[in-house]
Amino acid sequence: MHYGYEDIAKMIDHSLLSPTLSANDLEPGIQLALAYDVASVCILPYYLKRCAERLRGSTVKASTTIGFPHGGHTTAVKLAEARQALADGGEELDMVVNISKVLTGDWSYVRDDICAVIDTAHEAGEKVKVIFENCYLNEAQKIRLCEISGELGADWVKTSTGYGTGGATLEDLQLMRKHSPPHVQVKAAGGVRDLDMLLRIREIGVSRVGASRTAPMLDDCRRRLGLEAIQAVAGAHPAGY
Repeated sequence: MHYGYEDIAKMIDHSLLSPTLSANDLEPGIQLALAYDVASVCILPYYLKRCAERLRGSTVKASTTIGFPHGGHTTAVKLAEARQALADGGEELDMVVNISKVLTGDWSYVRDDICAVIDTAHEAGEKVKVIFENCYLNEAQKIRLCEISGELGADWVKTSTGYGTGGATLEDLQLMRKHSPPHVQVKAAGGVRDLDMLLRIREIGVSRVGASRTAPMLDDCRRRLGLEAIQAVAGAHPAGY
């Protein structure tokens, strides 16, 4: 095998974004992410401060969403969300582009909207993933978003919120990797539910995956590598992506 456990675990942003998750779901979800030592926990914004406190001292980053899930917030609101998230300890912000403006073809607005969040996060030393929501876009729009995100110094481009009409596809991931500069990473979200799929998209050059089926995927990874199983975290059930 051409990977180790950490290589795979550090691809996963454990998703805790379903609106029906209560604190009784979120706490074990954070604990699961710590137990499996994933890349980050992407959590409902109101719980980010608590999440960051729980993750302090670990190698798991605290992340949340901006303009989620439809991207139609004004830029001022997205900026307010970003500043609050940074103040609450957010290290990675997953921002939805203004999908309506993309479909309208108002690329100047789209650029300025993305730029505002990226600049704010980067000034604080943190990172941004730009979510396209590809299920609503054509190929030319996806390519243009890759170009804009690259020009603005985005840290990742991301396929989806996981709450649109479709999630990540191999074709979209290949397109995004092809049309993004090397310094921009690619994140898949929605539909990556097993280790085989995760390994396939890793081969394309995808570095992150938004997932709620974290435990089954990483349990499978550990089995294949002949590693001891991680003890189950009570109450941490998949929900979301």
